[in-house]
Amino acid sequence: MSVSATSEGSPSQFTSAGQEPTVQPPQSTEIPKTSPQALKYLDEIVPEEDFKYVMFDDQLVTVSDAGKELGEFTVTVEPTRYKGLECFLIHANSHGSIDGVPCGTSIVCYVSKCLETLEQQHHEYVKLDNCPLDRKTFLVRQSDNYTINRVITQGEDVQRTTKNIPVEQMRGFVSEGSNLLLHRLLIEKRMDDDLQFISFDSDTNLCPVIYKGLDERTQTVEDVELRVYGVERTINSTVDLPTTWQSYFMNDGHLTNRVQVGSPVTMKLAKVPVRIERDEETPKPVFEKKQLNWEEDMQMHSRFVDRKEELKGDHATYMRHHPELRALLADFLQFLLLRKPDDVIAFAADYFSAFSTSMPDPSPFLASNAPTPFPASRTNTRIDELRAPTR
Repeated sequence: MSVSATSEGSPSQFTSAGQEPTVQPPQSTEIPKTSPQALKYLDEIVPEEDFKYVMFDDQLVTVSDAGKELGEFTVTVEPTRYKGLECFLIHANSHGSIDGVPCGTSIVCYVSKCLETLEQQHHEYVKLDNCPLDRKTFLVRQSDNYTINRVITQGEDVQRTTKNIPVEQMRGFVSEGSNLLLHRLLIEKRMDDDLQFISFDSDTNLCPVIYKGLDERTQTVEDVELRVYGVERTINSTVDLPTTWQSYFMNDGHLTNRVQVGSPVTMKLAKVPVRIERDEETPKPVFEKKQLNWEEDMQMHSRFVDRKEELKGDHATYMRHHPELRALLADFLQFLLLRKPDDVIAFAADYFSAFSTSMPDPSPFLASNAPTPFPASRTNTRIDELRAPTR
């Protein structure tokens, strides 16, 4: 049974098949963090706009430096739901044969609309005759932490390990699956400066990952010259040498070229894909605000006069049909001028409350017991007259 040092800064013993996996302790070294610029980039993502044109398929061929075709590389991105949450399903496959040895990688990843990895299955294999290697990594987000399970099979030796990382330490984490979506987003929503996120190295150690833009260039595919835009990704492992990939894309996000720096193998576009058509958005009309002087505008002034006369006639007709209104207002004004109250509003409220059918009627003036200049019999008679229907 072998012992390997693959935990973050501390040795961890794997177990053989059939035994319980060893739970690795939290890393004791300094934890890398996402840069403020990268966090701002994530915060400014508008899913309805920025992810509108990133759901399509990519298909490339893998070739050696001598031009020999070795395999293929495919990526699909589609909308789905994960435990009731709207997200993206990313499926990537790379299979081929190098020097007669079959090898490949497959990724199935669920990514939220804020680029947070919800779950990922990462499978790598190399089918050597003497000692085949198979490595599986399963990542899942729990309520308060991420759980990472690994199973490495080398020949008959099976090694397992499990570790947990708090969610707060994984802010800005980019998995292998979300990295494929982020690349498309970086073409759709260009970055102004280099962005530092965090990711895993080959041994699932948390480490900084830097994204930077590359100069535009021309790539020929099927005798068609394409203008492509590049993004460089560098994982700065804390226990190993940095690893760098360079990827180039068409302006609609289709991947045209992908290579790991120093590797003799390159992934290239063999057939020009159908370009993603953009919806033409009609710009909203802008109406300048004009200063309106209706008194000098003959048409507006004429409409004003007509409306004024119309209202005056309507009001006069209403008062002719309700003669009690004129008598009521005359009595109120006469009483108001006799009493001369300081608070006219309160006085009017008390006065007209006597005419309300929803108020008790022990006295015509509920708020004052002061003597009135009118005899009681005259006041009550006047109120009865106003309440009587018009003949």
